[in-house]
Amino acid sequence: METWRVITTWGADPAFNMGLDEALTHSSDALTTLRFYTWKPDTLSLGYFQKLADVPGHAEAKAIVRRITGGGAIHHVDELTFSISTAADHALYSGPIADSYVRIHSGLCSALAVFGVAAEMRGKRSLASDQNGTGMCFHHSTDLDIVWNDRKGVGSAQRRTQGRVLHHGSIKIGTSKLEGDIATLRASTQTIDVHALAEAVKASFAAAFGVTLEAGVPDERERIAARELGKRYVSREFVEKR
Repeated sequence: METWRVITTWGADPAFNMGLDEALTHSSDALTTLRFYTWKPDTLSLGYFQKLADVPGHAEAKAIVRRITGGGAIHHVDELTFSISTAADHALYSGPIADSYVRIHSGLCSALAVFGVAAEMRGKRSLASDQNGTGMCFHHSTDLDIVWNDRKGVGSAQRRTQGRVLHHGSIKIGTSKLEGDIATLRASTQTIDVHALAEAVKASFAAAFGVTLEAGVPDERERIAARELGKRYVSREFVEKR
């Protein structure tokens, strides 16, 4: 049975969060790593190809970074963020790209069911949370997005580079002024927190993918790389470059 490393970093600063995900992406000799994290302060992450001007509400966030993954902007507050980093030839990513989203999102839907949330992939319908002109990830949906209560509740994106894949995901516990009327777990259960949600996702992924999950920490090389790589994610030049 395959073993995945699990790293948790609660309340980490934006530069470290982005730097560590990139460092893990390039750790080609490491185990597949499942990471759970939160942000301090609340942070707006721009999709790699976005312009800052495309997100008119960006001033509402206390910090801004630019991700290396595409998609719309996400306000990282009152949520669980996770990432999976592994080799591109891993079974999780076999076949068309869409298939990997289906695998991961099916596992997430099973985890959300633990809290009584009837989550599913959107399919061909439109959502009440869809909006134009905000630049926000949760206001734009696709067939494979996870939804409940006719609204989007999970945002996902991937970066594939040099034989590696990084999959980012944001699971909304609550909302914010920037994101407004989206699907949240708190609307279904008031007792949920990031720790309980992370445990449910871990159990669901272990069952869905037939893996053993083992708690770990970034090694020294990954920590050094995270500190160095993280600097550019919060630099004005990088954030405003497009």
